[in-house]
Amino acid sequence: MPTLLDPIEIRGHVIRNRLVLPPMGTGLAGPRGEVTDELIKHYDVRSRCNGLVIVEHSYVSPRGKVTENQLGIWSDDLIPGLARLAKTIKGRGAVAVIQLNHGGGKANPELVGTPIAPSSVPVPGFEWVPREITREEIDEVVEEFVEAARRAIEAGFDGVEIHGAHGYLLSEFLSPITNKRRDEYGGPLENRMRLPLRIVERVRRVIGSGKLLLYRMGVTDAMEGGFTVEEAEVFAARLVERGVDVIDVSGGLCGAELPGKENVQGYFVPYAERIRRRVKAPVIGVGGVRDPLFANRVIEEGRIDLIAVGRAQLEDAEWACRALEAVKKYLGGRR
Repeated sequence: MPTLLDPIEIRGHVIRNRLVLPPMGTGLAGPRGEVTDELIKHYDVRSRCNGLVIVEHSYVSPRGKVTENQLGIWSDDLIPGLARLAKTIKGRGAVAVIQLNHGGGKANPELVGTPIAPSSVPVPGFEWVPREITREEIDEVVEEFVEAARRAIEAGFDGVEIHGAHGYLLSEFLSPITNKRRDEYGGPLENRMRLPLRIVERVRRVIGSGKLLLYRMGVTDAMEGGFTVEEAEVFAARLVERGVDVIDVSGGLCGAELPGKENVQGYFVPYAERIRRRVKAPVIGVGGVRDPLFANRVIEEGRIDLIAVGRAQLEDAEWACRALEAVKKYLGGRR
């Protein structure tokens, strides 16, 4: 079995080790979503040792903006800054992917006016009521993701990740809690996954066969009546059929943390294992990982293919380098 230190090749891209910097909002972008010097510095140091760097969620449309200083990928004039960011990450030897997102019902009303969502139902934990998106606007959202993907590739990224987790727009479409539609985009799973599958198909076409396509899946809402892991298994298989290379497993409406498991390392790893058994594609596990030897163990045991470490790396820019050294020392002493 491979270890945390071993490379993995996906669609011709060699990722030098199994450690992933997951997408985490930094609030370091400019007011229009521009790349700033501070953002470059943040990724420069964290790209030195991670094998795969997934840049934070970048809004594909002004009406999908979540926070004031969120990174943007909604306009062509942002491409030069994004190119500088991609060059910085790749210059450190990491594979560079950028996450594309539409905030949906979680978009900030102070920034976007009334947010759009599958239905006029608040996202759990949020006070404001979004407006139900029209069919015409759904078509526009598809084009916004496609154009954002084009910009990412023009900027020099090795691929893109579509954000389908954490209660944002695509996660909202999948969840029966937030999707009460009675048309072809609501009701049974086949309908609820229609929009994300449309986006995946179009994005794969625009980025071409040589670029990576990841999908961050909210594998469970962890709420009664919500999206379930059984549905996620079906959805994952459909994603891979349509060209997704890697499934990045996280939470749905529950967000990036699993209720009641906040102090358990790798709390989404068991869910990632289930997805891995269902699809012929690498999966990324995540969830409160801080111990390098734990990260190595879940790789060595063949439970997942890559491991993402978020908060520890947000707090300590050198965590990845020290983690790899610790695993190297551990493996050396074992032989």
